[in-house]
Amino acid sequence: MANLGYVGLGAMGGNMADLLMAKGHRVTGYNRTAAKAGWLVKKGMSLGASPKAVVQAADVVFVMVTNSAADEAVFNGAEGLLAGVTPGKIIIDMSTVSPAVSRTLAEAVRAKGADMVDAPVSGSIITLQQGKLSVMVGGTKATFDTIKPILDDLGPKVTHVGENGLALVMKIATNLSLAVQMLAFSEGVLLAEKSGIKRETAVDVLMHSVIASPMVVYRGPFVLKMPSEAWFNVNMMQKDMLLALELGRQVDVPLPTTAVTNEFLTTARAMGLVEEDFATVFKVLANMAGVKP
Repeated sequence: MANLGYVGLGAMGGNMADLLMAKGHRVTGYNRTAAKAGWLVKKGMSLGASPKAVVQAADVVFVMVTNSAADEAVFNGAEGLLAGVTPGKIIIDMSTVSPAVSRTLAEAVRAKGADMVDAPVSGSIITLQQGKLSVMVGGTKATFDTIKPILDDLGPKVTHVGENGLALVMKIATNLSLAVQMLAFSEGVLLAEKSGIKRETAVDVLMHSVIASPMVVYRGPFVLKMPSEAWFNVNMMQKDMLLALELGRQVDVPLPTTAVTNEFLTTARAMGLVEEDFATVFKVLANMAGVKP
C-alpha cells in the first residue's frame, strides 16, 4: 500500500483515484471544486485543503488537470504543489500539457530534491474501467522503476518512452489521430448513408471491418446517439490538436490531416457543440452534407 496524493479529481482523475483506493492505496485528494470529490471521500479518500496540503501528506502525488495554465496554477503559489515539495517526493503529472511547460515544472521539482515524471494516459473512463488503460512515462529511468508498480494498478501497459516531456509528445501524437480517425469514420458513414444505406447498417459494418480501431469501436455508436456527458469534449480535443500543430511547427513535421480536422472542431464550437464529445465532428460534416445529424 502506497501513500498517494491526487490533485485534479475530474471525471478521469476521480475514477483513477477511486481505482487506486480499490487497489489498497491510501489517497489524499484535492479538487478546485471540493464538492465534486464528495463521492470519493465517502469511499475513504482524505480531502486536502490545497495542492500543498496534498503533497505534504503523500509520498507520491498524481496530477491531472485540463491544460498548461491549470497545471502551472496547481504547482505555483503559496498553496501550490511546489510550496509543499520536500526531498524524496515524486510527482506524477498525468495532465496533457505543453512538453515545454512540463519540463520547466519538472526542473522546479528537482530543484527541491524531489522528482517528477510526465505520465499521460491513452484511453477513456471506459478503458480504465475495463482495465485496458495505457500509460506513457517521461522522466528518469530510476524514478520510473520506483513508480511502475503503482502505475501497473491503473493499466496493463506502462511504457517508459524517454526523458521528461517525451511522454507528452507521445500522447499528443496519439490524440491527434483520435480526432482524425473520427472525421474519416464520419465521412465513410455519410457517404454510405447518402448512397442509400441505413446509418445504423453503415456503422455496424464499419465497426466490424478492418478500420475498427478501439477508437472507432468506442465512439462509432456516437454518430447514432451522442452520450449525455462527453467523454472528451470539443475544447479538450482542440487543445490537444493545437499542441500537436505547435509541436509540428517546432520540429518541421507537416500535419495536414490534423490541421483540417482542427477546423472541424472550430466549426463545432461555432455551432454551439463545444460541450459535446469530439465525435460531434460527425454533426458538423452531416450538416455540410445536407443530412440530418
